Amino acid sequence: MMNRRNLEIGKWKGLLYVLPALAVVALFVVYPLLRAFLMSFYTKYKFSTDTVLSYGVNNYTYIFGDSVFRKALSNTFIYVIFVVPSSIVISLVLAVLMNEKIRLRGFFQTVYFLPYVTSVVAMGIVFGWLFHSNYGLINYFLGLLGISPVQWLNRPSTALPALIIFSIWKSLAFNIIIFLAGLQTIGVHYYQAARVDSANRWRQFSRITVPLLSPIIAYAFIIGMISSFKVYAEVYALFGGKAGPANSCITVVYYIYKQFYVNWNFGIASAAAVILFLIILAFTVIQLRVAKRRVHY
Repeated sequence: MMNRRNLEIGKWKGLLYVLPALAVVALFVVYPLLRAFLMSFYTKYKFSTDTVLSYGVNNYTYIFGDSVFRKALSNTFIYVIFVVPSSIVISLVLAVLMNEKIRLRGFFQTVYFLPYVTSVVAMGIVFGWLFHSNYGLINYFLGLLGISPVQWLNRPSTALPALIIFSIWKSLAFNIIIFLAGLQTIGVHYYQAARVDSANRWRQFSRITVPLLSPIIAYAFIIGMISSFKVYAEVYALFGGKAGPANSCITVVYYIYKQFYVNWNFGIASAAAVILFLIILAFTVIQLRVAKRRVHY
């Protein structure tokens, strides 16, 4: 009887410990989410008095008929498709190389860690200079190869590729950090046994490193997918507060920002936010189900 009572007391103590965190989540996550869902059905709203005059689904009808939103959705999907897999593959290769006993190992780890602690705006300014059509370093090196200067940030056809390149570089730091942490937990005896069996480096990488890192790779995919769908700061920083030339780099979050803070279309912005939430939720659920079948714990 006393053990049962102690368990009950312990359960209530545990709830009290997590209550502040639950309150913060409820206030800053659950409430805004519910409020955004409710606002997405505002068809007539008076901001000065916070009065809703009518409800309906007109905001959703407008969004799916809006060519700008379709462009934002298309750009976001293209961005996710290129940035997430490329970043993970490059990060994994660099992490494996840096995990080896090479010269200047600490220096390279510091260099690749810098983007993680550097402001996105500052990085956007630097990459704006690198992509500059007249005196940018990228065009300088292309000129050495006999390639004409590219108008990276001035043409709609090249603006999105420039944004993708910038975002891949920016996302390397976090992935490299977690991959390095995972690599250091893999026992050396696995590789020693593989070398005894005359396995080359590629077979060691594909049969030992990747399977044992699969939980971390799955985690990196999920986090990368979520953050890439919510891309906004990179666009704002690289193009100086604009969505690229002729809105060529507009994303869903940038569309939400513009509708909410510039056009004051709160219902339309909330409807776009709800759609983005459902898209992210669907992809996250799919990834979690795939991870259950493919990830080796």
